[in-house]
Amino acid sequence: MTSLRPLGNSDLDVFPLALGGNVFGWTADEAQSFAVLDAYAAAGGNFLDSADTYSSWVPGNKGGESEAVIGKWLASRGHRDEIVVATKVGGHPQFKGLSAANVKAAAEESLRRLGTDRIDLYYTHFDDPSVPVEEIVTALDDLVKAGKVRAVAASNISPERLQESLDFADREGLARYVALQPHYNLVSRDTYEGRLQQVASRAGLAVVPYYALAAGFLTGKYRPGTTVESPRAAGAGQLLATERGQKVLAALDTVAEAHGVEVASVALAWLAARPTVAAPSASARTVEQLPALLAVADLTLTDEELSLLTVASA
Repeated sequence: MTSLRPLGNSDLDVFPLALGGNVFGWTADEAQSFAVLDAYAAAGGNFLDSADTYSSWVPGNKGGESEAVIGKWLASRGHRDEIVVATKVGGHPQFKGLSAANVKAAAEESLRRLGTDRIDLYYTHFDDPSVPVEEIVTALDDLVKAGKVRAVAASNISPERLQESLDFADREGLARYVALQPHYNLVSRDTYEGRLQQVASRAGLAVVPYYALAAGFLTGKYRPGTTVESPRAAGAGQLLATERGQKVLAALDTVAEAHGVEVASVALAWLAARPTVAAPSASARTVEQLPALLAVADLTLTDEELSLLTVASA
C-alpha cells in the first residue's frame, strides 16, 4: 500500500494525490461521483479536495453541491475517520470574502453539507485584501479552538500576504497555515515558482497544487487535428498552439513511453517531485480516468527524466 505523506507540520497524513471534488455535482452526477470516490478509497486514497463554491457556476446550482455529494458518500460508507476532508471558504455566492463573520458562517454551512463535526483542512480559497490578515487568522484560529477545523491553509494568495499571515500567527501563538494550494503545473510554473515558493519553503508548508493537469491539457488527449468534447477544451486548445505546450507534450510522450504509463501520470509525477509539493490535486469524472492519476503514488522519475521535463517547460 502506498505510504501516506505528512501534511506540513500538521498531524494529518495524506495520500500523494488529492482527489479534486470540483466535478462532483457538475460533470459527474452522484452515482458517478460515488463510483470515483469508492475506487479512490479502495486504492488507499484518503485526501479529498473540495470548496464551498463548487459548483456554483453551473446553471441551477447554488454552490456546495460537491460538499453535499462528499457528505452523502461519507455517511453511506462509514469511514469518515480514515478520510482527510479539505474544503475552502471565500468563494460561495452567499459567503463571499474572508471577514471573520463570513468565515465562521461559511464553515457552519460546509460542516452541515459534509455531514461532519470537523473539517480536516480549511483553506481560504481566494485572499481578501479588504480584510486584515489579523482578522482572517484569528477567525480561523477560533474555528480550530472550537474543534470545528483541524488545520488551516491558504490558496490564491500573494507572497506578501502569506508571509504576513504566518508572522502574525507565530507572534500571537495562533493556528498557522500548514499548506498552500497554488496554481502550478508543467505549463504554468511562474504562478508558483519564485517568491511564493520561497515563502512556502521557509515556512515548511505542504503544497497541494491545483490545475495540476492544466485543465486536461497534460493528459495528452489534446493533439493537433483532434477534437475533444469537454467544457474545458478551449483553454487546453490554446496551450496546444504554444511552443512550450508542444515541447512539454513531446517530453511527456518520451518519459511515458519509457515507463509504459499514461502522459497524465508523468505530468503528476514531475509535479510531485518538485520542492515543497506534498500532493498534486486532480479530478476524475469517471472511474476509467482514475488509474492514470493514482499511478503518481508509485511512479518515480529519474533525474534525467525530471530534467528533460523541466527544460521543456521552461
